[in-house]
Amino acid sequence: MNQLAHISPIYTALLTVAAPLVAFLYQALVGKRDQSGIISLLGIVCSFIFAALTWLTIWNHPVVSAQLTWFTIGASTFKVGILLNNLSVLMLLLVPTVALPVHIYSRAYMKGDPGVHRYWMYLSLFCFAMLGLVIMDSLLLMYIFWELVGFASYLLIGFWFTRETAVQANKKAFLVNRIGDLGFLIGLAIIFTQFKTLNLVDLFGEAGLIYQSAVTNGQWVSPVNSMDQIWLTIAGLAFFLAAMAKSAQFPLHVWLPDAMEGPTSVSSLIHAATMVAAGVFLLATVFPLFNESTLLFIATIGTITAASAAYFALGQYDIKRILAFSTISQLGFMMVGIGIGTWDAALFHLVTHAFFKCLLFLSAGAIIHEMTHFKVHSQLDFDPQDLRNMGGLRKYMPKTFMLMSIASLALAGFPLTSGYLSKDSIVISAYEWAQSKGDFYLLIPIILVIVSILTAFYIGRLIFKAFFGDFRIMDQVRDKLLDAPLHEASKTMLIPMFLLGLCCLFPVFSLNPFSYHDSWLMDGLLLDEYTFAPSHNAHVIIPLLLLIGSAVSWIIGWKWYVQQKYPLNANSLSLKAAFNQAYINELYQWIFVDGALKLARFCYWFDRYVVDSLVAFIQFIVLSLSRLSVWMDKHIVDGFVNAVASVTYWTGNQVRLVQNGKLQTALYSVFLFVLLGLIYLIFF
Repeated sequence: MNQLAHISPIYTALLTVAAPLVAFLYQALVGKRDQSGIISLLGIVCSFIFAALTWLTIWNHPVVSAQLTWFTIGASTFKVGILLNNLSVLMLLLVPTVALPVHIYSRAYMKGDPGVHRYWMYLSLFCFAMLGLVIMDSLLLMYIFWELVGFASYLLIGFWFTRETAVQANKKAFLVNRIGDLGFLIGLAIIFTQFKTLNLVDLFGEAGLIYQSAVTNGQWVSPVNSMDQIWLTIAGLAFFLAAMAKSAQFPLHVWLPDAMEGPTSVSSLIHAATMVAAGVFLLATVFPLFNESTLLFIATIGTITAASAAYFALGQYDIKRILAFSTISQLGFMMVGIGIGTWDAALFHLVTHAFFKCLLFLSAGAIIHEMTHFKVHSQLDFDPQDLRNMGGLRKYMPKTFMLMSIASLALAGFPLTSGYLSKDSIVISAYEWAQSKGDFYLLIPIILVIVSILTAFYIGRLIFKAFFGDFRIMDQVRDKLLDAPLHEASKTMLIPMFLLGLCCLFPVFSLNPFSYHDSWLMDGLLLDEYTFAPSHNAHVIIPLLLLIGSAVSWIIGWKWYVQQKYPLNANSLSLKAAFNQAYINELYQWIFVDGALKLARFCYWFDRYVVDSLVAFIQFIVLSLSRLSVWMDKHIVDGFVNAVASVTYWTGNQVRLVQNGKLQTALYSVFLFVLLGLIYLIFF
């Protein structure tokens, strides 16, 4: 261990990234000959070990970086290197820490799948891309790995490509994320134009170019260049557009619920814990670039996203879609943290969310796994992901119930959980920020409080409908229940879930269960004081308000979904709108898809009947002119030439008669010419 402790963090970081890459290459080469996933599992274990060593060496220590010259264009030299600071090593450790239990879980969950060799290959590729993204020292290199993360996600979402829904889902994710990638590219172009470099240390270091630049007389002035002030805002919004797509922010959130078409283990890793967090990580990285206008816009979009997604979750019946909208909502909280200037709180919630949301998805996967087996054995036709087909599962899956309840309490922000600490850090900070800004800004923390209570309600609804009451299809299977009983998930699935459950509790992040300021994570990320004054009353009133609101919402949920005292009309317009995501997908379908098809049909019609008709008319004119030219050439030009030739030919034939070699003819000719000459002289 002493020898390991002295390994350079540069090498351990590179080994962290290289391990899943080796696993990917191995699985790509052997294909179906190895479906065990052992190499992928060993790769992520190695990543976890090396990431832990890197974190221990770098956390709260000086920044470490290393570079090599990559290529040179003109006067600009681009380098490839890695940057290790508190932010990057935190993400470097988070990815394999979450991915490791997912890999273990997947060995049971994906067992018997005919394409499992592809699953391990794609999963290793994704882990490599995500690990590479978080340690790159250049925005250009980050962009390359950003695209690779999106590509790996595309493959995993469409893993079951024989399903039309999965094919449509991965295409949707691909297209929406291309919008964000365009924003990333625009941001890169502006930054390079202004500073002539994309290196993170040169840009955002303690004495970086960003800190040396300023806005003066409407100009964004840097030591290298000067641009109009508006470009500073555009650059910030461009990077936020990239984060909006990757982190599923309104209105680019529509791809994430459909991404649940991939295996549930994929959903837990990519679409709840790591890939969608890449946008938050990007914003935290380029945070010094944002001005007040950009930050306010980020906070506003984050609030809208958190509120709308929570509302949509209330009307869902698919257990994975509820968790998907929950993810979108929590990402909205993180964006609010960025927007109000507390990016450390946003990262804190990102980390805690990764654990409890991953556990929620794995628990949902265990339920779906057992419900699917039950469906096969009972020979009934029902949706194994629909909450309306569940109920009373705690009798059959008590361990899964316990673990999912712990994760649900963390999501709801219940005291003694990690979610309580991280969510409070954002909501309380939002209130303190709004108090320093003015009354209008108080709308953001008020909405966040309401969303937090709604979060407790919809996750309580999921728990009550899935685990309490009676098994809803019991009457249909009463005679078959003994042949195909529901049972607890296997140990291979429960052990990683148990480890994640431990990470949902407060001791992992802070010894003080009620103060996020005492968290080691917040202490390591916070470099400067907040721009707003603290409010000590808020640290008491807001957590108490959230706790009472959550408790009331659970009491209501118990009466509605367990005691069956549901007072609302299930077919009401508001619930239908929540179920259909406020018809945003239909709106996009009408505007973009149907609009594009209508435009294509119009272009086809215009091409067929206008362009082709014009071409045909021009063709007729050209052909007519060519026919006229042919006639004139044949009958006038050729006729004149042929007439001259005929006259010449005739004249020659006539003259040739004189040249017959006879003396008499020659004398006649001479006499004739003399006679004609005399006549000419006499008369003319």
